Amino acid sequence: MGFSVAAPVGPIGVLCIRRTLAEGRASGLVSGLGAATADAIYGCIAGFGLTFISSIFISQQVWLRLVGGVFLCCLGLKTFLARPVEQAASAEGNGLVGAYTSTFFLTLTNPMTILSFAAIFAGLGVASASGNYLSAGVLVLGVFVGSALWWLILSGGVSLFRARFSPQQLRWVNRVSGIIIMVFGLLALLSLRG
Repeated sequence: MGFSVAAPVGPIGVLCIRRTLAEGRASGLVSGLGAATADAIYGCIAGFGLTFISSIFISQQVWLRLVGGVFLCCLGLKTFLARPVEQAASAEGNGLVGAYTSTFFLTLTNPMTILSFAAIFAGLGVASASGNYLSAGVLVLGVFVGSALWWLILSGGVSLFRARFSPQQLRWVNRVSGIIIMVFGLLALLSLRG
């Protein structure tokens, strides 16, 4: 389930691909793990039937879209203007912490994620099985493991091609990725009008 929720390439996927190419496999993987953690939190909310918390997220979706959209636009612009690095980032320091927290935050600001999990869990009958916390816990663990597996495969696969990219090609990857991320941000902001 986590694999299927994480696999569609949206702004987080583009960001992880770009970070893997520009900064190395560790940065792409840690970025994906930030998204997997947020997916697991939403899975907990849906799986354990925490309707109070989910209703807060849903009722505040305008603010979440606004903050998420602005953050995506800023991140897209920063990505567009970024110069390619010559070697992979080290596995220490604020770079990886920043990569994790930014994708964690971006995934949490998407209220549609919780609705997706609620629909999946209801379809599997977890929502109706009141008090069956073991089933919900196993599903939430599966969501995290499946999502993390997707990010491991994506960052590992993309890192195989990293050495084949010249600095000029990486600059174009930054530009295209930045534009795509900004478009997602603009779409989030435009959805506020509807």
